[in-house]
Amino acid sequence: MASGGLQLLGFVMAFLGWVGIIISTAMPQWKMASYAGDNIVTAQALYEGLWMSCAMQSTGQIQCKVYDSLLKLESTLQATRALMVASILLGLVGVFVAVTGMKCMKCMEDDQVKKMRMAVFGGVIFIISGLAALVATSWYGNRVARAFYDPFTPVNTRFEFGSALFIGWAASSLAILGGSFLCCSCPRRETSYPPTRGYPKNASSTGKDYV
Repeated sequence: MASGGLQLLGFVMAFLGWVGIIISTAMPQWKMASYAGDNIVTAQALYEGLWMSCAMQSTGQIQCKVYDSLLKLESTLQATRALMVASILLGLVGVFVAVTGMKCMKCMEDDQVKKMRMAVFGGVIFIISGLAALVATSWYGNRVARAFYDPFTPVNTRFEFGSALFIGWAASSLAILGGSFLCCSCPRRETSYPPTRGYPKNASSTGKDYV
């Protein structure tokens, strides 16, 4: 029962992490304009994401523009996109595989060993998915931080971490932790020892002496 509870907890955490990765990928707030300068302009807030850039006016109106050409984007942004999309696809595969191996599901009940392996394999897929998202968000955040502290970057073009990055870091951590729980939820097999063989009994004496 404890193993089943750990398995269910791991799946819920990994699934929530996967949903968070999807939300982070779709959000435009991967980086936001910084106002840490003398000439502060608060009439609008500028955001940039993986797919579009947005400007929010002081009145609350938001205007977004999708990036025109994929070939004009920076290679690092394209790589970040690829990693996040791969993370989402891996998470989708992990959901189906882990659900098949869950103890509360009736699939593959006749073979508990394969069912147990499916749960572990689903956990491994979730871990890889979380690592891909963690690498993408950390790489993007490192670029934002380096550009912010670069003395050659104009003050009015500096950006800070957006909320999508924090959601991505939390979601990838959940996916990795949940996948680890799935991998550890399977009970250990008890070591089976071969049956002990008794010592051969001495043949009963028949009372006859052999020369």
